[in-house]
Amino acid sequence: MSAPLPWTHRTTEIPEAGLKVARSATAAELEAATRALGILSCDMLSAEYLVKALGEGRFRMTGKLSARVTQACVVTLEPVEGRIQEQVDVTFWPSEDLLPGSGEGEAEVLGLPEIEPIVHGEIEVGRVLFEILSASLDPYPRKPGARFEWEDVTGEKGPAASGPFAALKTLKNEP
Repeated sequence: MSAPLPWTHRTTEIPEAGLKVARSATAAELEAATRALGILSCDMLSAEYLVKALGEGRFRMTGKLSARVTQACVVTLEPVEGRIQEQVDVTFWPSEDLLPGSGEGEAEVLGLPEIEPIVHGEIEVGRVLFEILSASLDPYPRKPGARFEWEDVTGEKGPAASGPFAALKTLKNEP
């Protein structure tokens, strides 16, 4: 399976002043993102970002991600629309530099924004943006006013009626 957002930039093509990009997902990319996220729909996905060289083969991407998604309500399964606005701040390092040695390297890693690998000279912007989108989804989308109402079919009242041993009590009374 290919990545839902196959947006990449070759490090050799990033100007010294940086690469400023405004990008929106195509219909096919939106469909792929919808399937990969397991949601009802992803109606809009766009990003504005700047990729700048930091030196030593490292780059930093800053910007924002915007999306409009529709998820299923956890109570009624009705569509719940949502908007996502996330700031992006990610540093890309050559993959061989990701495991720094002891000493100052460890302190340097802890002080930086999230670090992603540069693989074969390519910065995988789409993968990173997709991961940010995935992490930003509401894990329990709920339609306004939706309520879960549970009824005790046994008709018993009190904590014993719904406690962990309620089902065992019904088995005890069977022949």
